Amino acid sequence: MRDAAIMLKSMASVDAKDTTSVDLPIPDYEAALGQSVKGMKIGIPREYRVDGMPEDIEKLWQKGIAYLKDAGAEIVDITLPHTKYALPAYYIVAPAEASSNLARYDGVRYGLRVDGKDIVDMYEKTRAAGFGTEVKRRIMIGTYVLSAGYYDAYYLQAQKVRTLIKRDFEQAFHAGVDAILTPATPSSAFGIADENLANDPVAMYLNDIFTVTVNMAGLPGISVPAGLDGKGLPLGLQLIGKPFEEETLFRTAHVIEQAAGKFTPAKWW
Repeated sequence: MRDAAIMLKSMASVDAKDTTSVDLPIPDYEAALGQSVKGMKIGIPREYRVDGMPEDIEKLWQKGIAYLKDAGAEIVDITLPHTKYALPAYYIVAPAEASSNLARYDGVRYGLRVDGKDIVDMYEKTRAAGFGTEVKRRIMIGTYVLSAGYYDAYYLQAQKVRTLIKRDFEQAFHAGVDAILTPATPSSAFGIADENLANDPVAMYLNDIFTVTVNMAGLPGISVPAGLDGKGLPLGLQLIGKPFEEETLFRTAHVIEQAAGKFTPAKWW
């Protein structure tokens, strides 16, 4: 966290603006780390208590709630009713955008080029060699949902769901919630060579269930290392904030980080 603050301060000294797309000054993120969260209202969404969630995750979530409550925050239950649609909607919107954005990498002007007997053969060989399995999968899904006859049924519907998810958060923030605390994932990290997940992309995508809503709603979020599971694998908590209020997330995440203390997972390699 300290290194991140130094980096952000260094960036601020170079440019007075945070991005080229938002005409706002950079907040003093480093100063936010030393402030207390006393008086803040932290929302706990009931929809994030999913069936089959490991006990380790629930315990960690309760610890995070206790950390913030001890620091003076008010804990309130909230509802984000369209959360259950976030994962399927995300895996329509994200592949569609990937398909569109990666179309330029065909060997003509960008990236890798693998020669072929004609331009179509060159396209096919270039994209076959240049993209990994997961990227190819997402391109194919995205191409499908953007194709004639399916655009309205899939992509357009997913965009409507995206609007509803965004509205859920807006209503929670309008009701006075300053930030939302959730688990980062529904389980600890799976192994690199876990063949069950490698051969089952849907099971792998389910690990994104708590984080995709942030992307769908266009909100800032931060994941904080907060503990270990029973096998010694690291677990995290997620904080979701209002638009352009990243300093609130840094301040709140710092409280959790300080309360959780330092821990080192057992060496596995």
